[in-house]
Amino acid sequence: MKSLRILAVAAAFAAVPAAAFAWGAMGHRIIGEVAMRALPADLPGFLHAPQAALDVGEFSREPDRVKGAGRALDSDLSPGHFLDLDDTGKVLGGPLLTALPATRAEYESQLRAAGQDGWKAGYLPYSIVENYERLARDFAYWRVLKAAEANPAWVAHKAWFVADRRRREAEILSDIGTLSHFVGDGSQPLHVTVHFNGWGNFPNPAGYSNDKLHSPFESDLVQATVKEAEVAARVAAFHSCECAIEQRTEAYLASTAKLVVPFYEMVKAGGLGPGDPRGAQFATQQIAVGATELRDLIVEAWRISARESLGYKPAVSVADVEAGKVDPYDALYGLE
Repeated sequence: MKSLRILAVAAAFAAVPAAAFAWGAMGHRIIGEVAMRALPADLPGFLHAPQAALDVGEFSREPDRVKGAGRALDSDLSPGHFLDLDDTGKVLGGPLLTALPATRAEYESQLRAAGQDGWKAGYLPYSIVENYERLARDFAYWRVLKAAEANPAWVAHKAWFVADRRRREAEILSDIGTLSHFVGDGSQPLHVTVHFNGWGNFPNPAGYSNDKLHSPFESDLVQATVKEAEVAARVAAFHSCECAIEQRTEAYLASTAKLVVPFYEMVKAGGLGPGDPRGAQFATQQIAVGATELRDLIVEAWRISARESLGYKPAVSVADVEAGKVDPYDALYGLE
């Protein structure tokens, strides 16, 4: 009977176009838009434009939309969307989630020592950290360009500063969208477990479902039941962990991983059955968790960008440019 109920859910939603399925489309779009609309007022004004939220919502789908471009790209990028944690908190018997190495090269070395690799195990934490670091650098460039274009002493290159600042704003929205996608993947419990599509060939004393649950939950159910306003109402207050991005990301994914067993308990109790509110509530809450984390990471990236240095030959600090001490044109334009 449990299998029949789950299959009924999939059948009930079969008429929904595949392109609209979500945490691949609608869910990722909601996460991006809701996070942008929850940004505090002290972030740059262009981020608060109504179109900015819409753009991020669309860009947040791009890591899925690019799938199918070719074998080389798919093989390299697809594992960036998940992390196969076993029931002990290890990545396929390799490194612990709570003790991941700083780089993917070191991560691969530890996985190989356990007879695994990142293409099988996934590397979602690094997708989040790398895109956060890129966003912080984006903001640092924006700060410098904004200060430079406003400084009358550097008017000779104002036109270039203005043009490059506009280019950077477009880049920022695109990069927030990419970060949004992977942060969103990290709020979906089936993206952080070896039990990603049914419990699988593992000890199963509780008798959890082995049905193909992934798409019916994250796509069909979300498309049919999750509402953006309900997600927005569940976005939590801003939280800074006052820690490194690696530590914050590990904690975020560990929190999601704790929901794997409750998810399967919900399924066992019929929570994905037609008309049962539990599946919709679970998905709504986790999409809100993704939007909250994305909002927080955007704020954190903005704040740390004030402490960066950028450009080359020589690099200039954001603080010195904002204080009017250094004209950044040579470092930004790239005079060699």
